[in-house]
Amino acid sequence: MLQCLGIILEYEKGGCMRTKSIDLLHLTPGANPDELAAEIQQSESLITESMSEQVKKLVLRLQEKQGQQDHHRFCFCKELKAHILPLTNVAFDKHGSRFITGSYDRTCRVWDTASGKELHILEGHRNVVYAVTFNNPYGDKIATGSFDKTCRLWCAETGRCFHTFRGHTAEVVCLAFNPQSTLVATGSMDATAKLWDVESGQEVATLAGHTAEVLSLCFNTLGNLLVTGSFDHTAAVWDVASKRRVYTLIGHMGEISNVQFNWDCSLIVSGSMDKTCKLWEAVSGKCVATLVGHTQEVLDVCFDLSGQLIASASADGTARVFSAPTHQCLVTLKGHGAEISKICFSPQGSRVLTASSDKTARLWDVHSGACLQILEGHTDEIFSCVFNYEGDTIITGSKDNTCRIWY
Repeated sequence: MLQCLGIILEYEKGGCMRTKSIDLLHLTPGANPDELAAEIQQSESLITESMSEQVKKLVLRLQEKQGQQDHHRFCFCKELKAHILPLTNVAFDKHGSRFITGSYDRTCRVWDTASGKELHILEGHRNVVYAVTFNNPYGDKIATGSFDKTCRLWCAETGRCFHTFRGHTAEVVCLAFNPQSTLVATGSMDATAKLWDVESGQEVATLAGHTAEVLSLCFNTLGNLLVTGSFDHTAAVWDVASKRRVYTLIGHMGEISNVQFNWDCSLIVSGSMDKTCKLWEAVSGKCVATLVGHTQEVLDVCFDLSGQLIASASADGTARVFSAPTHQCLVTLKGHGAEISKICFSPQGSRVLTASSDKTARLWDVHSGACLQILEGHTDEIFSCVFNYEGDTIITGSKDNTCRIWY
């Protein structure tokens, strides 16, 4: 099976079907497919000699897609009257065949991407459903976090609720599965994060230490570390096995809006209301750079999949792309007429997508900073925007109660 920057292996173990991702983050259209196929086979025991030709064909298809996507122009496909109140967040499953929307109407809805058909309504929360995510790469479970102080775990196939995680004393505003899909982490306005066991539904740990709301969190790709960002101006790195805080990342002068590990787990980026982003060594907790240039609060920040680029979105109406190795601002993305609340890279890393309260989303060229497309049609602020894993579909979610699908 193909994904935009790698291969998903499906295999049987103990009578159960399992999946494993092989990510090819440094793949380029000019790479030698024979050499790359040999490298993959050598590093992955599941791939036997008899599969080498098939792996080579997959590599060639990935390279072909990379070339195509550089010139892809998105067309509006359909608008879904998704909810009776504004949307909060949107998320794809790993394959991009389904996506979910959370809303102020207290529900999460599961949609078929190709048809726009509503598959399930996940009902049970008693307040705003603010955070939603699939347990990618598996895609068989969904977690939802709500202002009702709970997180719920659902079956993505049937819409059945497996567990309701109770224990937070204030709104749950962020959540994430670990890569192994054995834990869910939740962050809350009660200044704590919690870890929950996916199988049993039991609380595993309360991560206490922040003195204000925990607004963002992220597992590293190994699943052994969790970083939390707080309105207390700090981020904290936690060891998942011992449930202990390893480092406190101190240096920001304002609330932290988002935190994220890069792919190889070596760096953490944080965005702050102090108008800056900071880069931190994940191993030592040392601040290695402060990324400046924005004139108002940084509302979102992210790495590209290779970990070489950082994108930031600001209330000043601009976005910026920085080099992670050199810490230099490469381009400033100007054109939105109001604050930019969300930003993400395309899976190929050649494009940046931004969502703004000016009712538009925009697609930008990473290298030139040129605006390639304006995605128009929403009648109110766009809260959320996301690429699928192939990079050929975009979902935008808005305060106008709708989401739009772009191919």
